[in-house]
Amino acid sequence: MIVEVFKTNVRNKMQAKRIADLLKTAFSDARINFDLGDCDKILRVEGINGSNSSVIMADLNKLGFQCEILDR
Repeated sequence: MIVEVFKTNVRNKMQAKRIADLLKTAFSDARINFDLGDCDKILRVEGINGSNSSVIMADLNKLGFQCEILDR
């Protein structure tokens, strides 16, 4: 199972919930959560294939948020 970790600029729980709900519609089998307490405002998506990472980043960008894969 692939876990992808993204750095975002999501600021609050309401924004995080809206994004998670949108992503769960597109990736119904994935586990999606945010760690807004982290300085990188982490979005963690578990259970996608690597090619979906660009879709996730594009979706967040369309909503006006920054999103990039966090370097490990």
